[in-house]
Amino acid sequence: MIRLIFSDMDGTLLDENGQMPPEFDAVMAQLKERGALFAPASGRQYYALLRQMKRYQDEFIFVAENGTFVARQDEELFSSVIPPAAVQAILRRADALPEVFPVLCGKRLAYVRPEWQPYVSNMTQYFTRYEMVDDLESVAAGQDIIKVALCDCAHGEAEQRIYPAMQGFPEELKVVLSSNYWVDVMNAGVNKGTAVQELQRRLGIAPEECAAFGDYLNDAEMLAAVGYGFAMENAHPDVKKIARYRALSNKEHGVMRKLQELLAQGRIGESQ
Repeated sequence: MIRLIFSDMDGTLLDENGQMPPEFDAVMAQLKERGALFAPASGRQYYALLRQMKRYQDEFIFVAENGTFVARQDEELFSSVIPPAAVQAILRRADALPEVFPVLCGKRLAYVRPEWQPYVSNMTQYFTRYEMVDDLESVAAGQDIIKVALCDCAHGEAEQRIYPAMQGFPEELKVVLSSNYWVDVMNAGVNKGTAVQELQRRLGIAPEECAAFGDYLNDAEMLAAVGYGFAMENAHPDVKKIARYRALSNKEHGVMRKLQELLAQGRIGESQ
């Protein structure tokens, strides 16, 4: 029986317009009735997830910032802070790339420079609480930073323009391609998959009692950490190679369709 369900947001749960599927509330009601837990797992900021799912803020487990910050009922369960010197090194590398905009991700607040202003709409869908500052290096020295997000706002070619240039950091850091626009840098050994495994340990839920849905490379470890890993039909080809199962595309509300199917088969809920 599946007791815990993880889902990526962009390109997975959300449709092509960034909207929640219309069946979401009805399906969540069925999950609750069966005693199953739902956990949004995203590269988005914690408060960006809360904004989208405010009515469920006391019910869901929120796996934010690609697994570097996890909270339940507004209480931090665990997080992973990057050493300040490493954050400084990431910023220096990013500043050498033209038209690449960094975001320093704190646990509950993001920090950006005023250069973000023309592209602020690109950012606020992912980071709803942010502060514009002139000196990010000073922020890095004084605040807990859990992730550095780098955006190719103008081109949408992060895989070509950012990802290769950010390789070669010490093994303590990991670089992740999150979408066509975003590359994330965080502590090595931290990702959505390790967050899933820690939650499984804390809740006493086995991998085979978990399902997960994803579409991009930052979802790969998560899909591998559960018994039922579903790649969306619109997923990156490498993600489809990893996942054991498929779901319809996000345009077709594939997460909801698959959950409805599993509910109808009696495969979701507390063990009998």
